[in-house]
Amino acid sequence: MARYDLLVKDGTLVLPYVGTVRADLAVRDGKIAAIGDDLDPASADEVISARGRLVFPGAVDAHYHLGIYRDLALDAAEETRSSLVGGVTTVLSYFRTGQHYLNRTGPYGEIFPQVLDAVAGHAWTDYGFHLAPMDTAQVGEVPALIDEHGVSSFKYYMFYKGFNLSADSRDAKSFTMSDEYDLGHLYQIMEAVAANQRDGRRVSLSLHCEQAELMRLFIDRVRAAGDPQTLKAYSDARPPLTEQVAIGEATTLAGATGCPVNLLHLSSAEAIAAAAAAKATGRLDLRCEVTLHHLCLDHESLDRRGGLGAKVNPPIRSVSDTEALWAAVLDGTVDWVASDHACCLEENKGDALWPALPGFGGTALLYPILLSEGMHKRGLSPQRVAELASGNPARAYGLAGRKGSLMVGHDADLTIVDPDLEQEVTTDLLLSGQDHCPFEGHKVKGWPVATIVGGHLTYRDGKILGTPTGRFIAR
Repeated sequence: MARYDLLVKDGTLVLPYVGTVRADLAVRDGKIAAIGDDLDPASADEVISARGRLVFPGAVDAHYHLGIYRDLALDAAEETRSSLVGGVTTVLSYFRTGQHYLNRTGPYGEIFPQVLDAVAGHAWTDYGFHLAPMDTAQVGEVPALIDEHGVSSFKYYMFYKGFNLSADSRDAKSFTMSDEYDLGHLYQIMEAVAANQRDGRRVSLSLHCEQAELMRLFIDRVRAAGDPQTLKAYSDARPPLTEQVAIGEATTLAGATGCPVNLLHLSSAEAIAAAAAAKATGRLDLRCEVTLHHLCLDHESLDRRGGLGAKVNPPIRSVSDTEALWAAVLDGTVDWVASDHACCLEENKGDALWPALPGFGGTALLYPILLSEGMHKRGLSPQRVAELASGNPARAYGLAGRKGSLMVGHDADLTIVDPDLEQEVTTDLLLSGQDHCPFEGHKVKGWPVATIVGGHLTYRDGKILGTPTGRFIAR
């Protein structure tokens, strides 16, 4: 008789690109070892019943910020712990030199090993990194970062481009600690990424699309009109037009260079329409991402509650924008959904709009929001939910064959979901180090009740189990 470390019994497996199947799933040595109709419980050291439950591949939270505002090791421990609540088993975190993170610059060949050393032994999930070449010398490191450091995805922040961040008295060069961070720099990055595709594996550039010069104009207008301290004012200061124009710039350069690109956290009807139009040409390798908060939060509701905890870039938009984004999820324009998780404490938000730091956590809601708002409310199939949370980001970011599937031979990363479990979101429920939550009070139906990382049961019924076992995943 074959021996297994773990047997998930009597569940409905959700298979990206395939569908659902009632089956047992067995794990050996951290890998999915067998799927069968009626695997013998006596063959496993541990058995978990999934009767009446959906078994999803562990989510790949492809937009994450470890250590942006806090110590890297602390963030890795507390925030990947929160990821387990949402059925997330792999996080792909952005990192750049400049202000925030380590508040320094220099070669990634020196800095990136220090980042890995800081996170090692603290993460509950597996993890990888996207890196942002902030100066010309770092662009030259792209081949080595791919081949020697296992980094196959990079980032460019369009709103840093030549923009005097007068809203909080920082200029772009002191913030980025770089040379000319402009469209010429972006073109150089795209050339480097396009030239360094590897053996059929996708190497890509992710883009934060907001147009800097237009932002300057609109910020000045909003402040001159009385400086309102609301999330609506923040959206007006960085309106959808800035996304639309930046997407045009980015996709034009991607077409000229042949660079595979990912458009991050599309937040508005205008942005998703521009992205869809570029995608429809068929001339670009272009993937589209939206976040949980842009799908589910709106500035009207949040401003009625008061507070600036939901300040984020791009801003929270209107209800009509959230519905446009959901329509793009339903029609297939959106490739994946991510959290853009960035632990940011209330003390860093304060009560003044412009100095408040942007970002907040949400990784613990990745599967719950997709299940509640997507599957239950809008009719997304479980298969499509699994593709949005796991299969598609794994394929886009060099994890196919290891992550994003429940097929035999893949890493034993999975989450068992009770599709009928209803809970109201509270800060404490999410097990994050963050002391507030913009989703507080939302009633959500469909929650993970167990999360397994590399064959280890790490979360069950609201409690963390064992010790951190997350590994760095070279891609």
